[in-house]
Amino acid sequence: MEHYYQPEIECASREQIIALQNERLVKQVRHVYDNVEYYRKKMEEKGVTPDDIKSIDDLHKLPFLTKDDLRDAYPYGLVAVPLSDCVRIQSTSGTTGRRVVAFYTQHDIDLWDECCARAIMAVGGTKDDVVHVCYGYGLFTGGPGLNGGSHKVGSLTLPMSSGNTDRQIQFMTDLGSTILCCTPSYAAYLGESINERGLKDQIKLKAGIFGAEAWTEEMRRDIEKSLGIKAYDIYGLTEISGPGVSFECSEQTGMHINEDHFIAEIIDPNTGEVLPEGEKGELVFTSITKEAFPLLRYRTRDICVLTRKKCSCGRTHVKMSKPMGRSDDMLIVKGVNVFPSQIETVLLNKGYAANYQIMVDRVNNSDTLEVQVEMTPEMFSDSVTEVAAKEKELVNALKAMLGIYAKVKLVAPKTITRSEGKAVRIIDNRHLY
Repeated sequence: MEHYYQPEIECASREQIIALQNERLVKQVRHVYDNVEYYRKKMEEKGVTPDDIKSIDDLHKLPFLTKDDLRDAYPYGLVAVPLSDCVRIQSTSGTTGRRVVAFYTQHDIDLWDECCARAIMAVGGTKDDVVHVCYGYGLFTGGPGLNGGSHKVGSLTLPMSSGNTDRQIQFMTDLGSTILCCTPSYAAYLGESINERGLKDQIKLKAGIFGAEAWTEEMRRDIEKSLGIKAYDIYGLTEISGPGVSFECSEQTGMHINEDHFIAEIIDPNTGEVLPEGEKGELVFTSITKEAFPLLRYRTRDICVLTRKKCSCGRTHVKMSKPMGRSDDMLIVKGVNVFPSQIETVLLNKGYAANYQIMVDRVNNSDTLEVQVEMTPEMFSDSVTEVAAKEKELVNALKAMLGIYAKVKLVAPKTITRSEGKAVRIIDNRHLY
C-alpha cells in the first residue's frame, strides 16, 4: 500500500501541475526582479523583464545562475527578503573556500519539511515509525531536513547526527528504529558493524533514505542485504533547499521531483539549449516557492535524464535518474563537495606549486581521498621527519578548507606526469557512474 503525505499534490494531473507552476513562476520572477538587484541586472543584460514571463514556456528566456554567481553575490547578494524575515541559514563549502550560504524564512522551512515528509512517506513511513537520522546536523542540510520531515509525518525522531557508531547501534536496538537516514557509505558501515556484533536479529529497520553522495545499484543491493531493508535514494542541494528536492518511491527507478516547488530542465551543458524529455544533459532547477533565497534556472552541474513515464506508485511528478556524472570538476567525497580549486588554494597559500593530483577511491564502502603534492626544489628533503611534518601541516590545512580528512603524500619535484593539454588533476577509482 502506497503512503502519501500530500496525495492531492503528489498525484495531481499534469494539467494541475502546469497550472500551479505557471502561476508560481510568474509570481516568483516578479519577486526576484523587485528584490534581488544582482539577478535583476542579469535579466536586464539579457533584455528580459517580468512581463516577458507569462508561463513555464517562457522559462528559457531567463538567465542562468551558477555557483560562480553564488560566490560573487556572497553573502547577502541573492537574498530576496529583509534579513529580519530570515530565521536560518544552511551552508556548504564553496569553490575556493567561500561558502554557499542559503537563507530561509519560516515558510521556506515549513515547505522544505513537507518535501522531506513526502520522501519519508514514500518509503512507507508513518507516525508509528521511529526515524533514525544520522546525517550531520548544523550547517549541513541532511540532518535538519530529514529531522523536519519526520516531525511533519509525526514519527518518533532520533536526531542522532553522524558518528559514534556504538551509540547509533545502541539506540537503534533499544528504541526500535525503523527508518534509517544517512549517507549510503555510512549505511554500509553500519550494516557491517551490526553484523560483526551479531545484532542483526535485534534490528527493526525496514527502510533507509540515503543521499548526499553518489552510490551504485550494486551498493544498494549490498546495503539492503546487510541491513535487511529497502534502500531509497534522495536528492537535494543546499542552494535549492536541501534533501527532498526529489526522492525515490516504491518503484525505485528514479526520483520524483517536487514539481510544485521546483521546475526542472535538462540542458546541453555546452550550449545551454533546453533538451527534450529523455535526453541526457545538465539538470537545472528553478525554485518557485522559496521566499528568502529563490534561485531561478540554477545550473546544478549534475548530468541526468528526466522522464514522465507513468509510475506504479501513483505519483505524477517527473522523475530524474540518479546523477550520471558532473559537467564540472566537482567531486562529492563522504557527502562533501570538493573542488580541485579549493585544494589548489591551500597548496599555493602554503608555498607549493600547483603540481598535484587528487586520488579518490572507495574502500569497504567508504570514500578515501589522497592528495599527492610535488615539493618545490627548495622544500625537497630526504629527511622523513621533515617530510612528515610538512604532510601533517597540509592535512590540517585541507581539513580546515574541506571539512573532511585528506591523506597527503609529498613527492619529489617533477614526479607528477605533465600534460600537454589540460592537467589530469583527478583520478577517481570509485566507478560510481
